[in-house]
Amino acid sequence: MPDPVPNTPVNPSSAQAPNNVVPIAPPPVPNAAPPGPTIRIGEEFGTAKKNLPPAKIVAPAVVVVLIIVGIVAFTDRAKPQGTGTLQSVQAAQVPDQTTTLAALTFTLRNTTDKVLYVRSLQGKLETASGSVSGDPISPVDFDRYFQLFPSLKEGTQPALAPETQIQPGKSVDATILVSFPVNLDAFNQRKSVSAVIQPYDQPLPITLTK
Repeated sequence: MPDPVPNTPVNPSSAQAPNNVVPIAPPPVPNAAPPGPTIRIGEEFGTAKKNLPPAKIVAPAVVVVLIIVGIVAFTDRAKPQGTGTLQSVQAAQVPDQTTTLAALTFTLRNTTDKVLYVRSLQGKLETASGSVSGDPISPVDFDRYFQLFPSLKEGTQPALAPETQIQPGKSVDATILVSFPVNLDAFNQRKSVSAVIQPYDQPLPITLTK
């Protein structure tokens, strides 16, 4: 029996590839971009410089629009529903109190084409130390106060009460009686005193000052 052939290491470099093995080709090189027109997105959609008119044309137009808007806003701004004059002011101090009663008599005119409905009434006093509000006294108490302080009644007119209606273009002569938390000396040294009438459905009150 012949001796077995010893295992001989095979040199890889000497090994030949089988005839049926296909060589692996290198990866293809990407083709260059095909020739043709180039689309520029910026020019396709336009730019402000190309699409907008020149600034020397736009600026005057913007100024004109702003002027028109300002004129409309000025003419349509809220205005009081009426006007009038504060004709007479009579005052008296409540004894032993820092309180002054004031009878404010005025003419009130409805200057609109709608009925003026009186919602609330108030007095306003401007003194050297600041502004002071006066609380209204109910018209049902006028006679009682006039009896206690006769000087208040001089030159007065019928009381103007909440819910009073004044027709368009009409006017009324009326009086409101208010109580201010100041003494008579401070009231007499006032800068001004006002009757403030607030109508329904109106943003601004009617203020009559003297």
